[in-house]
Amino acid sequence: MSDIAIHINGISKQYHIGKMEKYKTLRDTLVDVVASPVRRIGSVLGGRAASKKGESIWALRDISFDVKKGEVIGIIGRNGAGKSTLLKILSRITEPTEGFAEIRGRVGSLLEVGTGFHPELTGRENIYLNGAILGMNRVEIERKFDEIVSFAEVETFIDTPVKHYSSGMYLRLAFAVAAHLEPEILIVDEVLAVGDARFQKKCISKMKDVGQKGRTVLFVSHNMPAILRLCQRVILLEEGVITADEHPQQVVRKYLSAGTNTPALREWPDPKKAPGKDIARLRAVRVCTEGGRVTDQIDIREPFSVEMEYEVLKGGFVLMPHYFFWNEDEICIFGSLDIDPAWQGTPRPAGRYVSAVQIPGNLLAEGTIYVNAALNTMNPFKAQFWEKSAVAFQVIENSGGDTARGEYTGKVGGAIRPLLNWSTKYSPSENKERISAL
Repeated sequence: MSDIAIHINGISKQYHIGKMEKYKTLRDTLVDVVASPVRRIGSVLGGRAASKKGESIWALRDISFDVKKGEVIGIIGRNGAGKSTLLKILSRITEPTEGFAEIRGRVGSLLEVGTGFHPELTGRENIYLNGAILGMNRVEIERKFDEIVSFAEVETFIDTPVKHYSSGMYLRLAFAVAAHLEPEILIVDEVLAVGDARFQKKCISKMKDVGQKGRTVLFVSHNMPAILRLCQRVILLEEGVITADEHPQQVVRKYLSAGTNTPALREWPDPKKAPGKDIARLRAVRVCTEGGRVTDQIDIREPFSVEMEYEVLKGGFVLMPHYFFWNEDEICIFGSLDIDPAWQGTPRPAGRYVSAVQIPGNLLAEGTIYVNAALNTMNPFKAQFWEKSAVAFQVIENSGGDTARGEYTGKVGGAIRPLLNWSTKYSPSENKERISAL
């Protein structure tokens, strides 16, 4: 157990929903004393309690896991899954209803912007205050002071009360303090989403550096690329319970596919039950790597293919197999028609066919992709089958390699994310004197 930084045993947290109990004045107390017998009589005569108990929910339920020293662990889940509640318990902000946690080491937490800051104190004073709370002496804090201020980029305002800081300045200083004052355990919630792209990159780099120095990091985020870049292990919370605790790619894939029961391979072995009509019937659809392996997880950089296997029952017809690709927001990304020149305008004889479309790497954006598989006859035009969401797969962006993301660590919008060529031309200003005078 000497290598365990955090031991969590059966932690549960219950919250009561309803009106908050007000603080009672002396007058309220005296009124209650007089009124209590009347309320009791009324409740007996009425046959039921006069007051209705508030409802309760379990934000966490029987959470148990260990974190080894030096591990960098991501905690992911939908909003309301219990992630922030767990971190607040580990940071001693709130107590569990059941269970306990043993934390072996000095903890630095960044759960909300400016956590632990006193608004009336200056940035300098708050650095020393936070260091003292962590148990550091003045010499230790002074050794880190310049590094903290430089990282936070608040040199000009270090002696200004932090209540006058912008949210960005607040965030930069709060993270710098949490990460630089040498905590054995660093706990970071989804506050990095507040910062700009450049600062997010600095934070991710700093947390990776903290982990490489043998300190423990717990990182809650909805930013899957950051989770994949930073973490060695990921825990998935769903409705207050742990549903996965393993390698980052596997857990992220499960998280992204939550609620999606469509597999990457669909087969219809019985031709009588297969989608289709009298001319052609669908027998299988599959998502394959470049090497031909069926997969439900596609690296954003890698090419892959979608194969449609079908049976032509009656020959002599020109056929048009095609796909439509949709994202999880129900936006049609693109459609693709079979333009194989070998069969353009050529009637197909009866038999088994496999039509595959090749999708290049660095085209689709991250997330869940659904594929509709369809086939029509041409002249006359007649649909033979249209299988909505025949297959689905996840596009995952792992760390390393060249992608359209570049150095940006935040969320990238758009239905596709092609890797495009950029160029920049520079020329010095023609009127330097006029610009310098402005």
